[in-house]
Amino acid sequence: MSEKAMTITYPVKNGIYVNMTNRCNCACTFCIRFQNSGVYGSDPLWLEHEPTVEETIASLKTWNLAEKDEIVFCGYGEPTKRLEDLLEVAAWIKANTSLPVRLNTNGLACLEYGKDVTPLLAGKIDCVSISLNADTKEKYLAVTRPEFGEAAWEAMKTFAHECTKHVPDVVMTVVDQVTTPEEQKNAAELCRELGVRLRVREYVG
Repeated sequence: MSEKAMTITYPVKNGIYVNMTNRCNCACTFCIRFQNSGVYGSDPLWLEHEPTVEETIASLKTWNLAEKDEIVFCGYGEPTKRLEDLLEVAAWIKANTSLPVRLNTNGLACLEYGKDVTPLLAGKIDCVSISLNADTKEKYLAVTRPEFGEAAWEAMKTFAHECTKHVPDVVMTVVDQVTTPEEQKNAAELCRELGVRLRVREYVG
């Protein structure tokens, strides 16, 4: 793949998704990365190199953003692996567009950096969508397979709750084909306890 062909941004519905890294600290059993090179009809999302902030902004500028509904940090990797660069791009988006900015994440950034990073999202991220994936610690660990082990479950929940202090909209997600209706009901109750909302999202395979 040539540098020119590298997919840094791609459309999903009427939003633009930002693909800044292929690194991830989880290995979810249902992850589409194990099956396909792209998603929603995109070009391959495997990066030849991680794009710089400047390359990412240049890619965003190729779209008519005035006609789009949102910008989402979500590619073939965990976006918060590049949190500092992500926030720099988000600041550019806020300064140059009126679009809402969403972060799709596994919620393990505080473990990744060894500190509470949620205050850094304030004013740059409008919605945080966190992959809950299961209704219990045991199921979560089996499905998500985080590199941090058992610490990931509580850290992910704490991240979600702390985000509510800095981000207007915080949602946790489970996948319809990976969870049962009973598990989805339990997940909704867990979300209520954390002060966030639950979204059951469609499996993409």
